[in-house]
Amino acid sequence: MERREEDEDTKALAQTEDEAEQDDEEEEKREDGDFDDDDDEEEEGAAADRRDDEDKDVGDKDAVEVKEKKKKVKNVFQDRKCVPGIIYLGHIPPRFRPKQLRNLLSVYGEIGRIFLQPEDRQVRKRKKKAGLRRCDFTEGWVEFRDKRVAKKVAASLHNTPMGTRKRQRFSSDLWCMKYLHRFQWIHLSERLAYEQTVLNQRLRTEVSQAKRETNFYLNNVEKSAHLDKLRKKRQRDGEQVEEKTWDFTQRQTEEEIQMKKKRKKDSVLQKHLNKARLMEQKSQSNVSLLAKIFNSKPSQ
Repeated sequence: MERREEDEDTKALAQTEDEAEQDDEEEEKREDGDFDDDDDEEEEGAAADRRDDEDKDVGDKDAVEVKEKKKKVKNVFQDRKCVPGIIYLGHIPPRFRPKQLRNLLSVYGEIGRIFLQPEDRQVRKRKKKAGLRRCDFTEGWVEFRDKRVAKKVAASLHNTPMGTRKRQRFSSDLWCMKYLHRFQWIHLSERLAYEQTVLNQRLRTEVSQAKRETNFYLNNVEKSAHLDKLRKKRQRDGEQVEEKTWDFTQRQTEEEIQMKKKRKKDSVLQKHLNKARLMEQKSQSNVSLLAKIFNSKPSQ
C-alpha cells in the first residue's frame, strides 16, 4: 500500500513537472511570438515612414518643377512683353521737334528712342541764303517698348490729324505712319552708318578729282611758262621760232546741223521728183505709140 501511494505520488509529481515545463515552453513561445510581432510592426512602420518620406520628396520635387515651369513661363511672357516695336513716320511738318513728338505719342504707350532725319545740306544752304536758319526734318522713327502697342498706334493714328483740337498746333497735318515688321533699331543705325560712309566716300572722290584737276592745270601752267622762256631766248639769239598751230575741227552748232538735215531732205525730195518726171515722160511716149497702133487698125 505504501509503495502504491509512493508510485502515485511520483507520477503526480512527474505530471506536475511536465505540465510546468509545457507551461514554460508555451510562455517562451508566446514571448518569442510577441517579440516577432513587435519586430514586424516596427519594420512595417519603418517602411511606411520611408514611403511617406519618398512621397514627400517626390511631392517636393514636383512642386519645385512646377515652380520652375511657372518661372519660365513668366520669363517668356515678360520677354514677349519687352519686345520693342518701331514705327516709321513718312511726313514731318515744319518746326516739328522730337520733344513734341514724344509728348504726342507718349499718351498711347511707353516710348523709347526717337530719331528724326534732318534735311539735306543743299536744302539747308538754300534756306540760309534765304535767311532761314531753322533745321526741319523729313522722316522719323519711333520705338515703342511693346510692339503690340506700336501696331495698334500705327493702325489707329494713320491718316488722322495730329492735333485733337482745331486751335492746337499741327492740327492741319496728318499722321503718316507705318509699323515696321521685324525691324530693329540696329538696322536703322546700320543704315545711317552706311549712308554716312557713302557720303564720305563721295566727298573723298570729289576732293581727289579736284586735286587732280588743279595739279594738271598747274603742270600745264609751268610747261607754258617754260616754253615762253625758251621762245624768248631763241628770239634773242636770232633763231626762227616756229609757232605751232593746232589742227582740230570745231563741233558743229545746232543751226548748222539743222541746215544739213534740211539739205538732205531737199535732195531726197528732188530725186523723187526727177524719178516721177522720167516715169511721166516714158508713159507719154508709150501712149503715143499705142495711139498710133490703135488708130492704124481701123484705118486699114
